[in-house]
Amino acid sequence: MKNRGGMIILALLIIFFVLNRSGAFRYISLENIKALKEWIGDFGLFGPLVYILLYIVACIFFLPGLPITVLGGIVFGPLMGTIYTVIGAGLGLSSAFLVARYLFRESIERKFSDSKIFQKIDQGVKRQGWRILMTTRLVPIFPFNVQNYIYGLTGIGFWQYSILSVIFIIPGTAAYTLSAGAIASGEGFSAKNLTYLGIGAICFVFISLIPKFLNKNGEK
Repeated sequence: MKNRGGMIILALLIIFFVLNRSGAFRYISLENIKALKEWIGDFGLFGPLVYILLYIVACIFFLPGLPITVLGGIVFGPLMGTIYTVIGAGLGLSSAFLVARYLFRESIERKFSDSKIFQKIDQGVKRQGWRILMTTRLVPIFPFNVQNYIYGLTGIGFWQYSILSVIFIIPGTAAYTLSAGAIASGEGFSAKNLTYLGIGAICFVFISLIPKFLNKNGEK
């Protein structure tokens, strides 16, 4: 497992190096979405693969995810942007989990074991099981990339973590990719765009209401 894990990490480091040399990381911010769009577009048919790899690397190396999520909607459109983003984020969060659990557990434990985030998530997994995963994924209580590593230190199973995480990140992902894709499409207020914007708005409202729902249930 360690030899195989070492090869995976080596491959990711090579990808990281290539992306860094290409200048991708200098543009990962909301202010540079246009430059990122042009950069992804230069890869043509390989654009979706490059985008997914970029998201995986972002999860592992703590790069900002919001600009990349918005980028997915702008470059690939509302629907495909959502699909590619969920795939990239799903593979990224799963990879970070495996790195924490099997490859660099000791060093990651030294970094996070005393943090309040780890303690809350670890205790939440013990008391609530998968429900703490639902809470932290649907509501941005803790940084996305930090969660990925911390869950690898808890007792939650890999497949339960990965499958449920993907399901629970869909509303937040869709809120951004559908809205960004519709706005960037250039089709104005067409019926299709209004549908995407409407679904995106519903996702935003849904996410905003979750904390109130959780607090209300917690008081009972």
